[in-house]
Amino acid sequence: MPFFRDLRDLRRRSRISLVLPHDSPDDGVNNGQPPPSSASSLYGSSTPPLVLQHQSSSANISVTSAPPSIPPRPGPSAAGHRGQNGSPNAATKPAPPTSPYAPRLLSVTENSWVHQKILLVYGQIGDPSQQAMDGVVTVNHHQDAFPCTAWPVCDSHFKALVHLTPGTNRLRLDFTSPKLAAYNGSSTAHSSGTTVNYLPLVSSPPLQLAILLAADSPMTFDAVPDRVQREGNGLDTALRKFRMAAYLWQAFTGEQMYRNRFGRRCFRFEEEWQTGTLTLRDRETDGMRNEAKIHVIRTPKTVAELRDLDLAQQYANASRKGDLFTIAMDAVREHFKPAPDQKQYVSVLMLDTHWDRATGVVRGHAALGGGGGQVQLAIFGSHALQSYPSALEEVVPAFSDGTPTDTDHVANDCNESGSNWEAANIGIGAHLHETGHLFGCPHQEHGVMLRDFVHFNRTFTCREPAPTRTQSPGLRLCLPKDECGWHRLDCLRFRHHPCFRFPQDPPAMADESVQVWAVGNGNVVATAAVGIAWIELFAEEELCRAHVEFIESGSPPKQVLLSEAELRSRLPDDRRGKRLRVDIHSAGQGSHTVDDFSQFVAKSSSLKLPNGQLAFKGSRLGLSQMTGSQTQDLILESAISPTKLLIQIKVFHGFAVDGLEFVYEDFTSQLFGQRGGQPGGSEFSLDTRRGETIMGFHLRAGFWIDGIEILTSLGRRSGIFGNARGGSGRFWFVRSMDGRLFTHHHPVTAYWDVDGVSGRKVDDGLSFWRAALSPRLCSAWGGAQ
Repeated sequence: MPFFRDLRDLRRRSRISLVLPHDSPDDGVNNGQPPPSSASSLYGSSTPPLVLQHQSSSANISVTSAPPSIPPRPGPSAAGHRGQNGSPNAATKPAPPTSPYAPRLLSVTENSWVHQKILLVYGQIGDPSQQAMDGVVTVNHHQDAFPCTAWPVCDSHFKALVHLTPGTNRLRLDFTSPKLAAYNGSSTAHSSGTTVNYLPLVSSPPLQLAILLAADSPMTFDAVPDRVQREGNGLDTALRKFRMAAYLWQAFTGEQMYRNRFGRRCFRFEEEWQTGTLTLRDRETDGMRNEAKIHVIRTPKTVAELRDLDLAQQYANASRKGDLFTIAMDAVREHFKPAPDQKQYVSVLMLDTHWDRATGVVRGHAALGGGGGQVQLAIFGSHALQSYPSALEEVVPAFSDGTPTDTDHVANDCNESGSNWEAANIGIGAHLHETGHLFGCPHQEHGVMLRDFVHFNRTFTCREPAPTRTQSPGLRLCLPKDECGWHRLDCLRFRHHPCFRFPQDPPAMADESVQVWAVGNGNVVATAAVGIAWIELFAEEELCRAHVEFIESGSPPKQVLLSEAELRSRLPDDRRGKRLRVDIHSAGQGSHTVDDFSQFVAKSSSLKLPNGQLAFKGSRLGLSQMTGSQTQDLILESAISPTKLLIQIKVFHGFAVDGLEFVYEDFTSQLFGQRGGQPGGSEFSLDTRRGETIMGFHLRAGFWIDGIEILTSLGRRSGIFGNARGGSGRFWFVRSMDGRLFTHHHPVTAYWDVDGVSGRKVDDGLSFWRAALSPRLCSAWGGAQ
């Protein structure tokens, strides 16, 4: 056992071996912060003002536990040691001075933290205002883990997609141009380097990708004969193209969130170890990588059934245009079998779409997104799939290919796909639009959620071919201001969406609801336990023309006061006199709509109670559309009489709520609704000896009131009576004007019955409720207690 013979010698040798005179003093990630004077140290000279406004991504994610990476230990001959990018070690050979034409990144700071595999970057060469030139920027990836990729430089501007591996990525960018000699008389290119840290996120639900096939599908998609011969049109090709398109969505969205100052938040994909497709080299070498998984799902429907003209969305006479969405939804649910409270987000490509030249209709295609329950779904056809890139090396060629669309074989979708690059815009961009619906985004006045995706190419290229759509010259230089983007309201939704969560975000709260009530003088108070994030203003139209954000100061406020005059002043001049609808959104993805703000705050929405106090009607919960409804008013006697003590609530329910009975200590009671459902109802007693009172309710409601849960001042919960999974959940608490919960000194409550209940809020905690009676409890106006 020679190596244990002398422990002192072992310690001596270990101590010597730890001395690394050639190691750099600090090669870590600075906890995600760029080092001081990073611009000058990186580029060798001061950089001009940035075109893109941005903040360090470290403000959005802090990784303090990651130790600095240790550079490779030099070998016996320092002169022979090579660095990660093939350059001599800095400690043994001084770095050459940086060329003034070295690529300069404007959209990514040194040592940034990102969370997507494919990163979109934008930069410049030299000073474009002094000398604009064309050329090529070559991206050399970390430790040659990915092949070098070349990206065109147009008028000294460039855009590139960079493949990242988990951890620290040291990248080198080389610029070459036939008009520019090599720098300093050497044979090397004009080069710069940067470090990007990639942290994959695994704590948020993924966006699932799926290809839907008919039961008898030939597993091919429409393509011109030349494409079929050159790259094929089978399932394998479809998988590669769809995967590349999805990574373009991700890179685009991450950059858009960064520009909107939300960090590089983005949805993630479920990935699996498989033969790589993001580079052409992996196809030749069968290289294995962790890349997005695409589920191949079969529907029991046949090709003929999917291509039925009566289902074609673009066929004017079709009577079942929504059936393809239903077919896809059924197949997706059967495939994923989501468990209760396990929501799936799935974007589907329908492979059996087919262009029917005879009828001029794209069969087997629908562009739809949305969903509900356990699945959020987007579907889109494969009629433009031939034009998609299948690897990073094909992105710029795909968005620059002006080959006219051959309508003998493929569709010119909406007459906006007259060339290959325009078809790629429509196919990739419109599918992203439907995926936006999947994430809850409505149509907007501009951006992806309108039709700005016809410019989707401008995000990835700096020069645009002439579009056949407008018969005009393309842009010579596509700058960030010319690109399409997500609307600010879309980014606000993404900021609070579970698919876009960061690890350091606080845990999601169960109470995501928004509570609203009028307080007089044209004012409304809105509260949310998770905070009010933003409100949207609508003036008799479906598009939001103005909004107010409440997130700039940090944590969203839990209570906001809304003034009708102030809200109307934010609308365009020609819309200020229209009926004002206000959508109020919480930071937990909850929302509440006030359909007519003026009516909500009008005197007709208030009532003087028997004790002289004023009550205000709250917002309705439910649709109040059942036949035979009647109106019922109820004021809880315990709320206005100090001698009345509420001791028990009986809930009458079956699969929905039929009524509530409030029982007092003197054996009297008040019935709200009807004694339907199971005989005798379900009883919930209050511990009056400890001063327990009702503090609020948890409702499950949709078309009617599916279920109700009672919440008390002692923190007890009754459990949900009725259908615990019907409708959507909403919490209603009794609050004071400053947002504090009422205590047992303020007994409250009346609750709803049947077909349309309106709650009224009183300034000291009394409650008044109005309900329309029908055979069972089917909707309610939440008094926003």
